[in-house]
Amino acid sequence: MILMTSRAQPTRKGTPTMAHDRAGRPARPTDLVDIAHLVTAYYSRVPDPAEPSQQVVFGTSGHRGSSEDCAFNEAHIMAITQAIVEYRATRGITGPVYLARDTHALSEPAWTTALEVLAGNDVTAVVDARDRYTPTPALSHAVLRHNRGGTKHQADGIVVTPSHNPPRDGGFKYNPPHGGPADTKATDAIAARANELLRGGLAEVKRVPLVQALSTHVERYDYLDHYVADLPNALNLDAIRGAGIRMGADPMGGASVDYWEEIGQRFDLELEVVNPFVDPTWRFMTLDSDGQIRMDPSSRHAMAALVGIKDDYDISTGNDADADRHGIVTPDGGLMNPNHFLAVAIEYLVANRMWWDALTKIGKTVVSSSMIDRVVNVLGRDVYEVPVGFKWFVPGLFSGSLAFGGEESAGASFLRMDGTVWTTDKDGILLALLAAEIAAVTGQTPSARYGELERQYGSPAYARIDAAATGPQKAKLAALTPEAITGTEIAGEEITGILTTARGNGASLGGLKVTTENAWFAARPSGTEDKYKIYAESFLGAEHLTQVQAAAEEMVTQALSE
Repeated sequence: MILMTSRAQPTRKGTPTMAHDRAGRPARPTDLVDIAHLVTAYYSRVPDPAEPSQQVVFGTSGHRGSSEDCAFNEAHIMAITQAIVEYRATRGITGPVYLARDTHALSEPAWTTALEVLAGNDVTAVVDARDRYTPTPALSHAVLRHNRGGTKHQADGIVVTPSHNPPRDGGFKYNPPHGGPADTKATDAIAARANELLRGGLAEVKRVPLVQALSTHVERYDYLDHYVADLPNALNLDAIRGAGIRMGADPMGGASVDYWEEIGQRFDLELEVVNPFVDPTWRFMTLDSDGQIRMDPSSRHAMAALVGIKDDYDISTGNDADADRHGIVTPDGGLMNPNHFLAVAIEYLVANRMWWDALTKIGKTVVSSSMIDRVVNVLGRDVYEVPVGFKWFVPGLFSGSLAFGGEESAGASFLRMDGTVWTTDKDGILLALLAAEIAAVTGQTPSARYGELERQYGSPAYARIDAAATGPQKAKLAALTPEAITGTEIAGEEITGILTTARGNGASLGGLKVTTENAWFAARPSGTEDKYKIYAESFLGAEHLTQVQAAAEEMVTQALSE
């Protein structure tokens, strides 16, 4: 068995959790990807559509892969874009496609390919007026702004990003007219058609040269200006300025770099962009726990440089390459655990957003901390628990029935001051600024407030373990029913619930969750590897958590063997 926590890499069970010996240290030249080789591979290597690892596969955040592995190449993007064009036609979507990209080396080549295929199908693409990078939340904001009022020609969007993945990877996401991640029904249809196009040698793909696409099927839009100008409708920026909160913002070489500079200047904040550099090799990064370069703002290793200067600012923040994730650093607490910040953010927002409807719910994923449940219950709100994936929050955020939606992996968004939708995709910039607002209004850092929550509600221990599983075992786990669990207790506590569907929306968990009064575990198969994941939490301490994990593994193993 393998142990994983938010601050550690896998190790064999029963041995100390060990990270790579250079984790948290600056990258060396030997750690850097060869950009020329990577881009050449994008154009020159042709995927084999019969090989599963080279097919189009949409995970929870779009299709991802590396051109060097024949998993993210020009053929993939031609096929996916054509499939999106055909899909949107079946849905009656006749407006433009808002097209964004981050700073990964493969993002601009893929963005270019997408432009050519969109134009070849007589579809207009809306690109950045400054020819710069566009964060995922700015794309979501733009799509919602276009569609506000029910315009006849609804728009949708594409974001070219692999999020926090290493520099060698590329990614491609589709956001329908609701502005958020596409649901599984949509992505399954798009992936199936894209793979059909690959098998057909791309004969049905329509494409024109880039020069023609740019001159005939492109509109310019100032993503940065529209997004930044609207921030006061979601945040109390006056409080941040009035309290003199000193912020250090690290874009981590990603798409938010221009946005942070503009936010500081436009709203006269004491905000410093501590790392304004963009380099597709990410040579300025410290290595993540596995020794790779990864722009993960929830990793203490990837955030080591920012944590090292935490005393220089009241609040320090980090964002991944497309700025849909956030990392919060405080002088007294260092890098906050994402679950901890979510609990503090929810408590603060419910108390300080007076125009939010009292009936709005708080969204969390099935594997997020139960500290959130305890906080929300005292606030008199309902928790809306969903399977893993931000897409499950989209309908509620769009309608305004969800005040907040957050994941344990440091992604969240919430409503505007007036209780209407802000974004339907994760917004790392919004959450980072919220941390500064909390400090300004309460006089406490978010980490100090979380310490008080622990004294009030208990101090949970939380971790994830991974175990090997074959393809058939993963399929069986995804299809388990509550009857498959025959035990009556976990680590000395009576089982109070066995769930295979989410309590919030009734959607399948693709696994199961078992709860007791003070603990829970959730098991779900990995979408990309031959293993399954067990998330667990206990309010009775680390030793009890270990017992919960052992009981969970035993229960799952028994269920899979029957």
